[in-house]
Amino acid sequence: MNKEVTEFIKDKALINGQWLEAISGKKYPIFNPATSEQIVLVPDMGQADTRLAIEKAEQAQKLWAKQTAKQRSIILKRWAQLVETHLDTLATVLTLEQGKSLAEAKGEVTSSINYIDWFANEAMRINGDVLPPSAEGNFEFVKKRAVGVVAAITPWNFPNSMIARKVAPALAAGCSVVIKPAEDTPLSALALATLAEQAGIPAGVLNVITASSGQEVGQELCANPMVRKLSFTGSTEVGKILGRQCADTVKKLSLELGGNAPFMVFDDADLEAAVQGAIAIKFYNSGQTCICANRLLVQDGIYEAFIAKLQEALGKLRLGNGLQPDSTHGPLINEKAIQKVGSIVSKAVEQGARLVQGGSHLPEIGKQFFNFTILADVTPEMEVFKTEIFGPVAAVYRFNSEEEAIRLANSTNYGLAAYAYTEDKGRIFRLSDQMEYGMLGINTARFVSETVPFGGVKESGIGREGSVHGIDEFLEMHYVCIKN
Repeated sequence: MNKEVTEFIKDKALINGQWLEAISGKKYPIFNPATSEQIVLVPDMGQADTRLAIEKAEQAQKLWAKQTAKQRSIILKRWAQLVETHLDTLATVLTLEQGKSLAEAKGEVTSSINYIDWFANEAMRINGDVLPPSAEGNFEFVKKRAVGVVAAITPWNFPNSMIARKVAPALAAGCSVVIKPAEDTPLSALALATLAEQAGIPAGVLNVITASSGQEVGQELCANPMVRKLSFTGSTEVGKILGRQCADTVKKLSLELGGNAPFMVFDDADLEAAVQGAIAIKFYNSGQTCICANRLLVQDGIYEAFIAKLQEALGKLRLGNGLQPDSTHGPLINEKAIQKVGSIVSKAVEQGARLVQGGSHLPEIGKQFFNFTILADVTPEMEVFKTEIFGPVAAVYRFNSEEEAIRLANSTNYGLAAYAYTEDKGRIFRLSDQMEYGMLGINTARFVSETVPFGGVKESGIGREGSVHGIDEFLEMHYVCIKN
């Protein structure tokens, strides 16, 4: 590692502008998933550390909210500029702890820059309303104020951009934040916090708690009445637990949860474009995203042709250490993930799926590498149809009619992202009306940006991140009536 990367790898957490050890003195190791080598030891914090961070965040929030929107905007823009200056270093830190290729890591850090810059501008557009008087002599208006202290619990698959997507709108709105990054990938959060300090974000406004387990920290974030908003990205199972824990203090919630994304390819589709789209979104981050194509639904007439072209395209990808220039895809996050994906594939084959290629992990590359896999002749009755794979496994289903495709696509409790490839203009509008998803990509698989209201319906979550709507998640409306 070069000197600058080493300087950005922190071995302490950040509370109230101070880099601290855990009160208990405990630490835990962070490993490189590509090599299994230990990178650093970080504090293993618990309830007492979390409570301290919340208390300091509440004190800091009152002063931060008093700053003008322009002042907050200037500081956020300075943060974005610093992230851009150190893009290569932050990408290297990200690849070291998460494993994705350096190219994907640079794309993720660029996304963070865009989110911070976007919400720096949105800080200047928090507007209220003057209302028509409800009675003679009344002057009535609505103002929007910061919700208060925000708890942000972020996932390991996007350890840099998930911080920016939650923290930037919270800070723009005038909130303070306590971040609990995923236990496997806290280094990106700490590196971003380092630059936030340099940008001039005051002590206590941005705090980072590191912990080997989310349970104790999460319980305090949910139960503490000083926390007025929880923003969580992760599994639906954990999201439901956090939602129940927040109920006693009636916190505002943003939950970006699991997905079971359908990727529909109709007979009239541009087949080359559909295959490239499937490669882009099914194998993005080695299949470890909530918007990955989880079920590839392909119409009868092009079914075998699609599989053949998909297999050909996969031959051009390269698994390996993300820091190596020829690696396009990296490892899975840990050995538990390897076991889960292997079990999903084995069960599908046992239930009658055809293994076209792959299906096993690759210990000759590293403990946590799983081969690019295609499962054909998969049916809705198989367990994999209901399971979020979270690995480089393309499960391909066959359908006959548009009605069948829509029915299969909607046959899930999830509703985050969906994709469809077709040249039929009428079908495009029918899909937009009938698909039960928060986001739908037609003839494109990569549409997420800072301008998009990212989020799902059904059990895929509550609220939206990004776009002009993203900052509203961190604001409360306050009505005022003045009698003349």
